[in-house]
Amino acid sequence: MIYLDYAATTPMSDYALSIYTETAKNAFGNSNSLHDIGGQANDILQASRKIIANLIGGEENGVYFTSGGTEANILAVQSLLNGADPMKRHIITSSMEHSSLYSYFQLLEEKGYEISYAEADQYGYISLDALKKSIRDDTVLVSIQHGNSEIGQIQPIEDFGNYLLEKDILFHSDCVQTFGKVPLNVKKANVTAISISSHKIYGPKGVGAVHINPSVYWKSVFLHTTHENGFRPGTVNVPGIAAFAVAAREVHSAIDETNDHFIQLRNIVRTKLEPHEKHINIINNSSPYKQLNNIIALFIPGIEGQYIMLEANRYGYGISTGSACQIGMQAPSRTMTALGFNDSEAKQYVRISTGKATAAHEMEEFCDKLIEIIKNFKK
Repeated sequence: MIYLDYAATTPMSDYALSIYTETAKNAFGNSNSLHDIGGQANDILQASRKIIANLIGGEENGVYFTSGGTEANILAVQSLLNGADPMKRHIITSSMEHSSLYSYFQLLEEKGYEISYAEADQYGYISLDALKKSIRDDTVLVSIQHGNSEIGQIQPIEDFGNYLLEKDILFHSDCVQTFGKVPLNVKKANVTAISISSHKIYGPKGVGAVHINPSVYWKSVFLHTTHENGFRPGTVNVPGIAAFAVAAREVHSAIDETNDHFIQLRNIVRTKLEPHEKHINIINNSSPYKQLNNIIALFIPGIEGQYIMLEANRYGYGISTGSACQIGMQAPSRTMTALGFNDSEAKQYVRISTGKATAAHEMEEFCDKLIEIIKNFKK
């Protein structure tokens, strides 16, 4: 199987796996325990916290480890809201957010918050002017993802952060897809909180993190919590966190080289598929904005993405029809409808997402097979 679904998850790197095993064997103590074995685990935990903080230009005391990106998103948003002015009940987000946040904002709406959705243009890009149109006197929080998992569009979070800081509005960004792929500095972006995840960058599943600006007041979602400075209850997964930290350091050390590799693979897809644009469209192929080069979204008129995905799987290629967290839902992709596609067209979408191990010849062979699948269907 040629794996082309790295935006969904990645295999653990050999180094991260070795660190996980070594830590699980030799530093298995509860990091909150006061004996020496617990102290050893806590030392590793704090070292990992420092690594993550340094990679995002943040503060060690602002990093809180979680069970993954979904929990990171929910706890970050709710913890900020718990510490905010209770009279402010307006939240701004986008319709293209990860399902964890989109669903949670619907829940917050039931609890009395008013949710507005910033409008994106034809490329899925949200401009600062578009965001400003939604700002109100009672706006308490803006939560807009940094990079979209389905089309790879990158949002201008630095523009958002600088403006929202002036307005004294909290700003959260889901950076799960961008962490380790594009430079990220929380201080430069003036973002109040970000969410990141381990399994998108060759670390273990079940591990993520939140960074909250230490100068911002927040309140725990769970009462009487002692772990992670009150941010999250439960025994801390020290082996997973240690593996996450070294995986993050690995990908950041090669971020430019890896991005060049992604660009090369993306150019292969363009060269192969552009002559067939009548039957295959590369979404945002002419976008003037920055994108994640490892995510390539395709629109195939007249053929549902699920059929293409299953046929590709039959020939030994693992691709997807979007976020793995939405698989099984009958509704079309919200990202695609935000781009202007109707419900039927939105289902005619597939996603290729590449990784550091993806070879050029694999992309060439996949494109040839995709063209063959489409031609056979048209016959």
